[in-house]
Amino acid sequence: MHPLRHTLHNELHARPSLYFSEPAYVFHLAIMGNEDERQALLDSLYPEPVDDEAPQGITRLDGHWLKWERHAEFFTLTYVVPTTSDSPHWIALPEALAAKISPYTQLLINSVQIVVRNKQSWGGDHTEYGFKDPCGSSIGGGDAAVWSDFRLSEGGENRFLFINHHLNAYRQGRMIRRLLEIETYRMMASLSLPAAKQLSAQLNVFDRTLADLSERNAAPDTSNAKELLTEIAALSAQVVSLSARHRHRFSATQAYAQLVFERLAELREDRAGDCQRLGIFIERRFKPTVRYCAVTEQRLDVLGKSVANLGELLQARVQVEMEEQNAEILKSLNARADAQIKIQRAVEGLSIIAITYYVLSLFKLLYSGIHELGVGLSPRAAILVMAPVAALVLLNILLRIRAVKKH
Repeated sequence: MHPLRHTLHNELHARPSLYFSEPAYVFHLAIMGNEDERQALLDSLYPEPVDDEAPQGITRLDGHWLKWERHAEFFTLTYVVPTTSDSPHWIALPEALAAKISPYTQLLINSVQIVVRNKQSWGGDHTEYGFKDPCGSSIGGGDAAVWSDFRLSEGGENRFLFINHHLNAYRQGRMIRRLLEIETYRMMASLSLPAAKQLSAQLNVFDRTLADLSERNAAPDTSNAKELLTEIAALSAQVVSLSARHRHRFSATQAYAQLVFERLAELREDRAGDCQRLGIFIERRFKPTVRYCAVTEQRLDVLGKSVANLGELLQARVQVEMEEQNAEILKSLNARADAQIKIQRAVEGLSIIAITYYVLSLFKLLYSGIHELGVGLSPRAAILVMAPVAALVLLNILLRIRAVKKH
């Protein structure tokens, strides 16, 4: 059997929900930080160190169920405290859990409290819970209802009122889990918003720089090509650096946002009274954040491609200019070679004339010597004898010159 058979199959049972009956208080905390900080918090919940590969677990803290989960960028704690129907509407975070997370309050990215009531213990008026302009939905096909005004309490807590009409403990646990995931994933998706705003200001500067470089590249003056190419390379390096720095955060925003919208669809919302639905409220205010981040990422990608295209255009322009210069150099080299060939031919002609003159002078000296010795040789006979010899000598010299040139 494959060594990963059990591990991969058991992913179907990973991250189960907490199942409980109302009434109860549900506290949900999402904590960021590095792996060492998250592991230290997890170890504080158990008497013995916890396996650093474990994705989730359920334990008891101060007699109540506590569920923890590891995620790629954060760590969540879900604490369920049973209560009675006449308990206060809202309570502070239980001291047992507050003591555990007190060293990590600066890493707390999300804090949610859900008051769970049944239809018998609820008076039917959600305004008693202190909501200001609340949103509400009937969820699960009318088997439950939920309200919230999405305003943070003094302790930074987002509060929900959950009324169970017909859900059993299992469906109730899954429904509350969806609400908690919506809030946590929404906050994680919004983490890229500050970076997107800062990046937009930088992109505005880069856009103006790119426009200036494009105009300079389109100018007929070609003397500044090297300086222009240096500036384009510097701009490209800055854009690539920003893209590498923010790519992960923008990709995470898209992934978290998709989970938020999927969980909203799983609620199967319907209208509850005259209140705006929770899903409508979240989508109308959360979608602009997601779109703004997506548009900023798209602007960054387009800017990177535009700078790369401008660099390629300038390089092509410089290449054409270099080819034209090389063509001019080749033309001058050809003209110089033609001149050298003509000079060489003239020198060869003069050399042949000189050699002919020297050969004839030698024959003349030879004839004079023979004549002084008393040999009776007429000039006509001497010319008839020496002319073929002189011609053969000159022919041999010409053949040697051609052989040397050919070699």
